[in-house]
Amino acid sequence: MHHFHAQNGQLCAEDVPLEDIAREVGTPVYIYSTATLTRHYRVFADALAGASVPHLICYAMKANSNQAVVSLLGNLGAGMDVVSGGELMRALSAGVPAHKVVFAGVGKTDAELAEGIDAGILCFNAESESELAALSAVAVQKGTRAPVSLRVNPDVESGTHAKIATGAKETKFGVPASRAREIYARAAQMPGLKVVGVDMHIGSQITALEPFDAAFNVLGDLLDALRSDGHPIEHVDVGGGLGVPYDDAVADPPRPEEYAAVVARHSNRFGCQVLVEPGRMIAANAGILLTRVVHRKEGDGKTFLVVDAAMNDLIRPTLYDAHHEIRPVRPAGGPSEIVDVVGPVCETGDYLALSRPLAPQDRGDLLAIMTAGAYGAVQSGTYNTRALVPEVLVSGSEWAVVRPPMLPAEQIKRERVPDFVKAVGQDMARS
Repeated sequence: MHHFHAQNGQLCAEDVPLEDIAREVGTPVYIYSTATLTRHYRVFADALAGASVPHLICYAMKANSNQAVVSLLGNLGAGMDVVSGGELMRALSAGVPAHKVVFAGVGKTDAELAEGIDAGILCFNAESESELAALSAVAVQKGTRAPVSLRVNPDVESGTHAKIATGAKETKFGVPASRAREIYARAAQMPGLKVVGVDMHIGSQITALEPFDAAFNVLGDLLDALRSDGHPIEHVDVGGGLGVPYDDAVADPPRPEEYAAVVARHSNRFGCQVLVEPGRMIAANAGILLTRVVHRKEGDGKTFLVVDAAMNDLIRPTLYDAHHEIRPVRPAGGPSEIVDVVGPVCETGDYLALSRPLAPQDRGDLLAIMTAGAYGAVQSGTYNTRALVPEVLVSGSEWAVVRPPMLPAEQIKRERVPDFVKAVGQDMARS
């Protein structure tokens, strides 16, 4: 469920007409709904509480790390799952307590490990023996012991896109479950580490419950073994990954209540606090990308709608073959036509939708790219020296720009031409 609906003949974000935002901010622009973010967080939290699962929700910031979004979720009670020193800085800057932050990721640098230790975070989710040794060394240097979990790869197929599946043995994530006891034994002997938990995450946009159930079985077996080895496990981190409905023609993924029931079936065996890391499930349907048709182009047997949003603004269709529903802001009459919705970037792969049925659209019409609140703005860039897309947050009839665009002039201003390049021009002028 989301709060982007038609009112008085046009699409609105909560009670704000999208045309009003486009008129003042321009397009393309990301627009997020406070009501949707709030509802999705509370539905997930209520599902876990209703299933009697002792839990902490650590929102996966990589889905959408805008300070306004992070602050809102933190105020609702969420902790944060961060995967870089930058995301840790964002979480702390948004007021999220460090003791509710977990730090994941396969390539944490010594500097990032030090930042997490200095902040006093809840836990590091380590992903290799090398990282364990590095974390211990940094902690010893600081005269402390760092709380750590080991991310264990259960070798479970999640049925999702290959680029967002993380639980199979072929991926770069975690350590093999078959070696976990051995590595935990080594970690327990490292002077700078305090073993506090176990971590497991099998992927993103998972649309069935069976992979979770299989992974939690592996996790339960491992917990039994680790406790028999004498490790005092305080929490288990079951990751995130619950999918969202991108396409109305496809059956909905499991609801949070159904997911919580699977977690609950295992939580008694776990016997400790359960950390859950939803990202997409909270943010995806809470955001849209608003774009304007720049040109209508009739090709040889194909119609193109050239819009002002591009792959640098929303890369998911090109990178993941992702489907995003597209809605006209002012629905037009007449039968649908089959069109490619493409951007202005100089790449054939620059498209938002291919062979999509849409009501007739023309130059100047506004289109809403739905379910764009997760993995949209966070993956945007400035390819072709395009402006970095702005972001807006709506609450009822109020709205605010929560990230202004980074315009080409500002991008160029940040760059430097060294003296030795200038000298080439001077030499050429003298010759």
